[in-house]
Amino acid sequence: MTMVHHSNGDELSEAQNARPLGRLATLSYGAGHMLNDITSACWFTYLLLFLTDIGLTPRDAATVMLSGQVADAFTTIFVGELIDQFGHFKLWHAGGSLLVAVSFSSVFGSCLPCKVMGSDSLTLQTIGYSTFAAIFNVGWAVTQVSHMSMVNCMTLNPTSRVSLASCRNAFSMVANLSLYAVALCVFSVYSKHVDIKIQYRWIAYLSIFLGCCFVVLFLLGTKEPQLKMQSHYKKSSSISWAHWFKKILYYQVALVYMLTRLVTNVSQALLASYVTMELGMGHSSKALVPAIIYICSFLVSVILQEMRWSGWRLKAFFTAGAILWIFSGAGVFILPGRMHNLMYILSIAIGIANALMTVTGISMESMLVGDDLNGSGFVYGSLSFLDKLSCGIALYALESYQGTPDVRVGLDSGISYSVTRYGLGVLPATCALLSAIITCTMKLPESRSRTLVEPLLA
Repeated sequence: MTMVHHSNGDELSEAQNARPLGRLATLSYGAGHMLNDITSACWFTYLLLFLTDIGLTPRDAATVMLSGQVADAFTTIFVGELIDQFGHFKLWHAGGSLLVAVSFSSVFGSCLPCKVMGSDSLTLQTIGYSTFAAIFNVGWAVTQVSHMSMVNCMTLNPTSRVSLASCRNAFSMVANLSLYAVALCVFSVYSKHVDIKIQYRWIAYLSIFLGCCFVVLFLLGTKEPQLKMQSHYKKSSSISWAHWFKKILYYQVALVYMLTRLVTNVSQALLASYVTMELGMGHSSKALVPAIIYICSFLVSVILQEMRWSGWRLKAFFTAGAILWIFSGAGVFILPGRMHNLMYILSIAIGIANALMTVTGISMESMLVGDDLNGSGFVYGSLSFLDKLSCGIALYALESYQGTPDVRVGLDSGISYSVTRYGLGVLPATCALLSAIITCTMKLPESRSRTLVEPLLA
């Protein structure tokens, strides 16, 4: 009788955990990554421009970004393991957010070691900015891994897990749009004669304040996941790394996620330079083109939350997004400056493709973890390691060759095939193609599940 009682209790608990999440739980979770997203948008959009504007060479600026990406990459591995051992997602999230808030303004501030040493040498500036970039990215990694690995521990419902990823991506689009609104206000208030460090410092301050408001909403509105604690009653120790390394699906999902992040991050970092330098568009295009991309991504992310999800649908939607990016990348590569208005149409396609690939790519991570909750931290951490390291190396390589005289070739068509064109057109399209091929080889587990209790569009 006792065994039957425990069995019924386990079945009841599992049934409760498999229930779809409600609207408030989904929205409060999505708000938790706003601080990371808005600072990340500033990092990828303005860091290289800021550093070169204050006098650093493109290679030195790329070194600063690479130092942050490397620190982020290695931190994710250790944080993922610690979260698997000790849990307490919200505590890790709060600590990481605090470190991000304290350190981010220094990334776009003055060089502290330069003031201490009384020197403004390029080497010392590179070291100073690289140090704060590394500190910022450590906090960013702690927040990201704790937030992403919560998904599997909040619910066992596959559709709700995709909805959480989709809502997170929707808030990411809101964060990016918020950054451009903040930047537009700051650049409008301050004239061009004002020290550029002051302008970017105010962008950093306002971004931190806005992001922290959403972090508070997340901490107040999201409960500490209980599935992690329940799994410890069933398995007292965390899952070893070897468990994942024996799975072919782990390598497939890792490659797809890494390639997806290369597509989104590299394109974001080079977009401002492309529209102004390559297409000859006005300075307002640096805000308008990204805004169109993020608005389209936001709308698609919201729509994706209303769908019922299974393994084959994830593969189908991801492949559709990848194919759309391939055509968009080709368009970006061959688009002549005299037809620059077509960039607005390409922006719509890129925004849709980004949302399709990002939401389904993150959801593949969740499907890989499944019910192995004691290993979720390692999975999200190790995949983020590949993401950060690959993006850092790719941007360093592209920026190192930026501006060299032998990479620009004038053709009869009037198109100059520069590093920026290759980086924004060819590289993302190639990554999208490879990721689509890998996705078609996956064998994702099939599951039938109900939709959200309260659809966001209801």
